[in-house]
Amino acid sequence: MPTTRLLLVRHGEKLANRDYRYIGVKDEPLSTHGQAQALQLAQAVAIFPVAAVYSSPLQRAYQTAIPIAERHTLEALKLDALRECNFGTWEGLSRAEVLARSPQDARHLQEWERDLAIAPPTGERFADMHRRVCAAVEQLALAHSAQTIVLVSHVGPIKGLLCAAMGTPLTSSLRIFLDPATISVVDWQDMAHATVRLVNSHAHLGWQEARWIPLV
Repeated sequence: MPTTRLLLVRHGEKLANRDYRYIGVKDEPLSTHGQAQALQLAQAVAIFPVAAVYSSPLQRAYQTAIPIAERHTLEALKLDALRECNFGTWEGLSRAEVLARSPQDARHLQEWERDLAIAPPTGERFADMHRRVCAAVEQLALAHSAQTIVLVSHVGPIKGLLCAAMGTPLTSSLRIFLDPATISVVDWQDMAHATVRLVNSHAHLGWQEARWIPLV
């Protein structure tokens, strides 16, 4: 069965990422550091025979995708299905701030973390986001059979694809950590046949960029 290699790129840093906030559809650009990370990503991905570059339409992803596409003399193609989950009234808040917001929010957040079929208040269900992303990837795999493509997206969609590739429950996504501007690799045949090759690689950025290193 033909395989499509997916280079799953999380967008570069924007300022709100430093505080671990729920930033879904709020459309903010890359920070200056994030712009530098986009160039490092382009250099790292240059060794692959990339046939196409697809990006979430949100600024932080699209600005990350452009240097990658240009390195391969391609256009960064916006794909709405790759956008981040909408966190509704939790947009811009950290987990601690949601818990402190009200007893109702704290209870809702804890229920959401156990059951991703529940949506944040006025937001999108993680399960719905997962379905739209996987459906899009199935179509891309057909269009790019036996090719390598880059998908520049966000934490939620990438973690959802990793869960799909591993055949694990979507709640497993809460146990995966992704740094900004990192690369994950999946060889995708279809939803039932995929191999995860790499997760959260920041080799092109250096160890100092890994936010998980301080054990706190």
